[in-house]
Amino acid sequence: MADHFSGPRAIADPASDICDVYAFPSPERPGKLVLVLNVLPASAPTALFSDAITHRFRVRPITSVSEGAAAAFNVGADEYVFDFTFDAPQKVDGTDTLVQVGTCQAPDGRKVAFQVGNEVPTEAEGLKIFAGSRLDPFFIDFVGVMVTEATGKLGFRSDASNVLEGLNVLSIVLEVDAAVLGPAAGSLVAVVGETVTSGGRPYRLERMGRPEIKNVVMSPKKFDTVNSDLEIRDLFNEEDAFSMRPDYAGTYRARLNANLAFYDGLDGKTAWPLDEQGAHPLTELLMADFLVVDLSKPYSEDGCFEIETALLAGRPHTTCGGRSFNDDIVDTLFTLLVGGIDGERIRDGVDHPTQLATRSFPYLNAPNPTPPDLGARLAALAPPGEAAA
Repeated sequence: MADHFSGPRAIADPASDICDVYAFPSPERPGKLVLVLNVLPASAPTALFSDAITHRFRVRPITSVSEGAAAAFNVGADEYVFDFTFDAPQKVDGTDTLVQVGTCQAPDGRKVAFQVGNEVPTEAEGLKIFAGSRLDPFFIDFVGVMVTEATGKLGFRSDASNVLEGLNVLSIVLEVDAAVLGPAAGSLVAVVGETVTSGGRPYRLERMGRPEIKNVVMSPKKFDTVNSDLEIRDLFNEEDAFSMRPDYAGTYRARLNANLAFYDGLDGKTAWPLDEQGAHPLTELLMADFLVVDLSKPYSEDGCFEIETALLAGRPHTTCGGRSFNDDIVDTLFTLLVGGIDGERIRDGVDHPTQLATRSFPYLNAPNPTPPDLGARLAALAPPGEAAA
């Protein structure tokens, strides 16, 4: 799953668990950037945000500094941060109805208050905001991913089910004028979503850039002979995406090199030859984990990983990159990992979410009033003799 349940800490504290991050130019209003952060997987339609957590978008200008096997981005020093905090829910006088108020703080310090769950977006100070329960837009053949890891063979089925069908998340949807980003407004930007403790010394709980980096690429332990007993994802979540500590960099590289080599071999071919030190060509690129968006290009529904792939191929990119809701990123990711640049398309058999997202703010569909039980579903979907994790 994109970033749902991405480590022991996220499982223990689901309010801080980031499910997905999306970033794309507005399909409605040119010159606007849309940022989306989904948290609290498999939540009730009445769920509200934690008042102990800051939900954060971080945006930085970037440039590509190399192509081909050494593809990489140079991250600029300027940073634009949008922080969302929430008050404790309050009962409406004389009722059991809970109302929650949130605040968005923009990079220049201005603050905009809004009400959670209000279907009429809040517009003020150049910001457009929605926050509340929404239908989970992610889709994946989760069992197929697990079978692939267990057997060493692609385990996707044409009749696969979306494990997240009908489930809800809490969503923050923000539209900003790209001009807020100053010189970065017409260029490439890197986007990261975070959950951070509020009050006192901030502590990063979760972060997300590209989808499935932690859960597909970094989660398996058995291929990594250096760290075969280490649950690495909590450590990776603590890292600053734009300034990684050197302490564990070797640990992350070992895991990525091993797991990326495993995925490359699923079709019996080698699309990504390792170098003399055993380094995989994608390791450094994916370890710098952020979405890459080209604000000079229009909205696209299939741009995720396109800018990175073009950089690897040494050709100009053609889309805005980033990530939109209906983009089938599981197919795109497995195609890249297994087949290489321009490899034959790999399909996981799940081609769309519960309901396609719209092209109108806030894009995501209303929550399911009677969501299914995810635990029961995972148990039912598990292959015989396999325990779905």
